[in-house]
Amino acid sequence: MRSFDEIFGIAAKRKGGAAALEAMLEKPASAAQLAAIPEDRWLAELSKYVFSTGLAWTVIKNKWPDFEQAFHGFDLGRCAFMDDEMFDSLLTDKRIVRSGPKIASVRDNAAFLLELREEGGVGKVLGGWPADDFVGLLDMLKKRGSRLGGQTGAYGMRMLGRDSFILSPDVVGRLVAEGVIDKAPSSKTALRAVQGAFNTWSEQSGRSLTEISRVLAMSV
Repeated sequence: MRSFDEIFGIAAKRKGGAAALEAMLEKPASAAQLAAIPEDRWLAELSKYVFSTGLAWTVIKNKWPDFEQAFHGFDLGRCAFMDDEMFDSLLTDKRIVRSGPKIASVRDNAAFLLELREEGGVGKVLGGWPADDFVGLLDMLKKRGSRLGGQTGAYGMRMLGRDSFILSPDVVGRLVAEGVIDKAPSSKTALRAVQGAFNTWSEQSGRSLTEISRVLAMSV
C-alpha cells in the first residue's frame, strides 16, 4: 500500500499540480457545527439520497422543493407519526417520487432520529461518532435506520459536512490498486480493511477522511 503522499502525488499530476488539487479539497464540519444542524435537515438530506437511489440525480434535485412541501419540511414529529391518510396522499402525489417503501422510510427514519434525542440528538450522535470508526457509524445507520445501508447514509452525511469516505467506483479502484481490497467491499471484514487503510493515511497526513477520500477518487 502506497503512502498518502505518494497517492497525493499521483492525484496532483492528474489535476494540474498540488496547489490545484488542494483547491479541490474541502474540510469537514466540526462536531459543534454538526450538532447545531436542525433535525429536519438531517432527515431531509438522508431522505434525499434514499429517494435518489436507482434514479437520475437531476430528477430528485428538480423535484426537491416539492418534496419539502409534501413532507412538511421534514418535521420529525409530523413524519414519524404519519397516518394512513397522509401516507396514501403521498402515494398519489405527482410532485414526488411515488415509491411506497421510500415514503415509508421517511416515517421510519423520522422515528429513528426521534430515538436519538435520548442519546444526545442526531447531530451529536452522527456528528460526534469517531472518524476512525466510520464503518461502525455506517453499520449503525444500516441496522437502526431504514434504507440507509450501502452508501446512502454516507452520501447524506457527507452533504451536511460529516467527515466521511465515499466508496465511489474511483475510490474503490484506488483501494483495489493499493491491495486493500480486491473488489467493492460488502463484508464487514472488507469494510474494516478499508477503515484501517483510511486510518493509516490519516495518521500519515493529518488529514480528514473527507480529504483522503477525495484525493483517492482523483488519483484514478
